[in-house]
Amino acid sequence: MHFLDNKRDLRYHKPQILNAGQTPMILSGYNVFDNTPLEIAIDKGRVRAIREAAAADSTLLIAPSLIDTQVNGFMGFDLGVADVTPSDVCAIVRALWRVGTGFFCPTVVTASFEHIANSLRAIVAACANDSQVARSVIGIHVEGPYISSEDGPRGAHPRKHARDPDWDEFRRWQDIAEGKIRLVTLAPERKGAIPFIEKLVENGIVVALGHTNASESDIQAAIQAGAKLSTHLGNGAHAVIRRHPNYIWEQLAADELWASLIVDGHHLPPAVVKSMMRAKTLARCLLISDAVALAGMTPGVYQFAGRKVALTDEAKVCLVGTEYLAGSAIELMRGVENSVCFAGISLAEAFALATRQPARLLGVEKQISYLAQPDSANLVFFRWSVVDCKIKVLATIFDGKLVYENAEL
Repeated sequence: MHFLDNKRDLRYHKPQILNAGQTPMILSGYNVFDNTPLEIAIDKGRVRAIREAAAADSTLLIAPSLIDTQVNGFMGFDLGVADVTPSDVCAIVRALWRVGTGFFCPTVVTASFEHIANSLRAIVAACANDSQVARSVIGIHVEGPYISSEDGPRGAHPRKHARDPDWDEFRRWQDIAEGKIRLVTLAPERKGAIPFIEKLVENGIVVALGHTNASESDIQAAIQAGAKLSTHLGNGAHAVIRRHPNYIWEQLAADELWASLIVDGHHLPPAVVKSMMRAKTLARCLLISDAVALAGMTPGVYQFAGRKVALTDEAKVCLVGTEYLAGSAIELMRGVENSVCFAGISLAEAFALATRQPARLLGVEKQISYLAQPDSANLVFFRWSVVDCKIKVLATIFDGKLVYENAEL
């Protein structure tokens, strides 16, 4: 049993970079998207050349480093604690590199004005202090506080801070964030939500519906106002809802809305993942981890966000004494492999859901290079087990630098 109050009680293992600054090496493997054999020449920890090869290591695959638009914390570091620091944000970035995620949206959840502002300040300061962190942070995701106050849709967000949208409050946060807020999740049934959505869209911010008890008319009004995404569709919902109509069906049927999915086997059963991907089509789906600080930690009971939560051996995080989930304990790569297993899609299609799709959603395709130039390459090298749908990350390259290398490589 663990009763831990904050990140300082949690263990963190810094990724080990084995070959940076040492012997030049050639990594070869096959491009996961088109099966092209590639060679990557690395010298002193930097990519010097990327070229097609006659053949490559048949056990090694190469993909873009992943893009996760919803990360609340990782490996013991929590973006939502009152004493979050810029160094915590940097630690999350480097821990994510270790599991193949190169780009992400640090996610700030429902809290008081000043609490959210403090998290935003820490993210901005981390970006100012470290250019690689600044590149990794492709935008901030504010999930709440303009969400449903009801049990179920509210999820693990604190009831006392769930409130109606306030444009002046949001503008102050965006000023603190220096314009980095790119994604906002809200409940469209809240008073003033529709004109608020219109203002967000006018300012180039992607609006997502989530943690909502919205009616059909609420959802349609939000779509007309410019909402584009359903955040972790099927979650942030009542444990028992009306068979139909309900807010899950309405969002699933709306072709205007994309859907982000937590494919960890807990938030959505395999059959639901398969059904949602088929209904939305892969062109309107993307994968997220929704990772909280307990992701990567030892199973047990923790004090987390002021509540007791249990982390199980199966990487499930739930509020003790309830059936409600309290975020996810997986990294995004697990969602990629589970998508293949649950939905029967190809490995290439699953990687697209965690790379090309989130880049399209946020409009950052041109900012994120894959294989174009050695000094801006963002790659992950991995082994894929067809038998059990498992991925083993062997190396991560971020902006042309070898930032993680597994000893097995």
